[in-house]
Amino acid sequence: MSAEPTGTVPAAPAASASLSLGEDGLARCGWAGTDPEYRRYHDEEWGRALRDDRLLFEKLCLEGFQAGLSWITILRRRPAFRAAFHDFDVDQVAAMGERDVARLLTDAGIIRHRGKIEATISNARVTRDLDTSLTEVIWSFAPAPRASRLRHLGEVPAITPESTALSRELRARGYTFVGPTTMYALMQSAGLVDDHVSGCHRAAGSPTGYC
Repeated sequence: MSAEPTGTVPAAPAASASLSLGEDGLARCGWAGTDPEYRRYHDEEWGRALRDDRLLFEKLCLEGFQAGLSWITILRRRPAFRAAFHDFDVDQVAAMGERDVARLLTDAGIIRHRGKIEATISNARVTRDLDTSLTEVIWSFAPAPRASRLRHLGEVPAITPESTALSRELRARGYTFVGPTTMYALMQSAGLVDDHVSGCHRAAGSPTGYC
């Protein structure tokens, strides 16, 4: 699958298809396609409200690693990322140093990008030293629910005023690899916004609110 622009929903196998129908009879957002891991992620994670500092830190890091790559690449390597970064325990990642960076640059299981590896460690230190929780910081930028559900994937934004503001706040606190499009992807994934399109089985029962 080709790489999709950073911060957008994963590209649908058929670019014009806003919905895909699985062999299980369930309609999903078109980007879920036929890949089992994409479907699992769509059904179990994407758009569900997440208020856990460690899990939000993990998603923050993985969204940064995704920049310029397809999201399925990250999902398939997530077990390796978790092993490499101590299951994204903030204190343990914050304690990592240059020897760890050098080691991870040889780890074929993850994305071997020095800047992104160093950003993960640096961002852990910022998170460790916050005067509040990461959950509090991120969720303070959650927008009000939409008045109506989006009907087509083409209506899903890449950035919003809220993701731009969140990016600005995180950068001011010392975070890196947290651009506005990356932060909108985080907001989608962590359920700050509900971008399941009309007709998706995950959209049922929550037409104007969070999943």
